[in-house]
Amino acid sequence: MKLRKVSAAAATALVLALTATACGGDDGGDSNGSGSGGDKIKIGIKYDQPGLGLKEPDGSFSGFDVDVATYVAKELGYEPDQIEWVETKSADRENALARGDVKMIAATYSITDERKQKVDFAGPYLLAHQDLLVKADSDIKEGTDLNGKKLCSVTGSTSAQNVKDEIAPKAQLQQLGGYSECIAGLQSDQLDALTTDDAILAGFAAQEQYKGQFKLTGLKLSNENYGIGVKKGDTATVNKINDALKKMVSDGAWEKAVKDNFGPANYKNEPAPKIGQIVQ
Repeated sequence: MKLRKVSAAAATALVLALTATACGGDDGGDSNGSGSGGDKIKIGIKYDQPGLGLKEPDGSFSGFDVDVATYVAKELGYEPDQIEWVETKSADRENALARGDVKMIAATYSITDERKQKVDFAGPYLLAHQDLLVKADSDIKEGTDLNGKKLCSVTGSTSAQNVKDEIAPKAQLQQLGGYSECIAGLQSDQLDALTTDDAILAGFAAQEQYKGQFKLTGLKLSNENYGIGVKKGDTATVNKINDALKKMVSDGAWEKAVKDNFGPANYKNEPAPKIGQIVQ
């Protein structure tokens, strides 16, 4: 009887071991990019913002957010070919982190008190400002010059409404489906100005097809502290990302990324922000 009990226990242990192996899969990776021994890391970015996060026609990715995230991932132990870029739209950023779809998000993600209730932020890694993009020969220099002018922003954005409410009450608001549509309207003189974060505007203006056509007015209508979002409570990852960002600034890689992505637009960027310090 004693021998039979031992044999049954051994058989049970063998079944459990085989079951665990089957459940573990054979990819050897960490499916949610948590960095705990996995061979991939999933990072959320925008796919449609030139100069920040853009999926190129050949399937590669470019932009300042991409460069920052690539540098951070390297410091966390991941080579560029170990990064899985995941398109993360603005409305789904908090949910994507909560679900574990991505490990981090670098997607023009402004740090706000409301968002900090749902996610944790590393950074900021860029201080942007709401600004205006106009044609190179435009006479719009101040916010009040927008009175009687057609001001464009994307549907659902509060940027244009803020300008109308606080600066130019007689501005004619035009809300379109995307920034590219606003740019087309500027080109054809159907619109007079486009408003959103200056980094986003500079990204578009820096594109080869728009070279020399547009300029930023430099009005600095708001402060937007771009941070890297991680799942709420993941303090360890926040600390690691902050260390990586500090190194990126100190070794010159941050400044190079700014020039590479925004230089053609003559973007007068702010100096690299102090990590952990929010500019109000």
